[in-house]
Amino acid sequence: MPRVSRAETERNRIAIEEASSRLFREQGLRVSVADLMGAVGLTHGGFYGHFASKDDLAAIACAKAFGDSVGRWHKRMAGTRDHASAHAELIEGYLLSQNLSAVGTGCPLAALATDVSREPEDKPVRQAFLQGLEQLVAILAGELRDTDTVTARETALAEISTMVGALVLARATKGHDLSGEIMASAKRHLLADDLRAQASPNAMP
Repeated sequence: MPRVSRAETERNRIAIEEASSRLFREQGLRVSVADLMGAVGLTHGGFYGHFASKDDLAAIACAKAFGDSVGRWHKRMAGTRDHASAHAELIEGYLLSQNLSAVGTGCPLAALATDVSREPEDKPVRQAFLQGLEQLVAILAGELRDTDTVTARETALAEISTMVGALVLARATKGHDLSGEIMASAKRHLLADDLRAQASPNAMP
């Protein structure tokens, strides 16, 4: 059997990470190593040439999913004129109806929170999830108008909890009118301060 080049090995590793990031979000952390490897056309036996364990891969895949989210959030904010509009873009972009079906490529908070909560506290995926959550909280807090960093963090935590909860419940009720109601009410609630700020003649950029 011909020896696999270093470049091909790296391509295979990246492909496994990308497929795992998607499949874990779609199906949960219960996905088998065989299924993860099969998704990229590789055999189960080659897994340990890339990763120490499935736990190791779960943490890497979780971190990649959060990295994708961070990139999307920065892209949404690009070109916005002020903090209020950037904050609004984050909320509106998260609570889009098309995100109901985008589980495998969407927010890891909504897709993985339940699975991660069932993992033992010493599992590396819990640390990856924690770090990813902190990244998103920091981005959202940075776009809040409040100059008090403690209050901004508290508000960002409450807002992310609302956003994630709304998306999870809307997915669970998809196909029923309640699903759309949940998304719409969460969006109106979270955007209320931004709308008031934009309407105020004393609003600061």
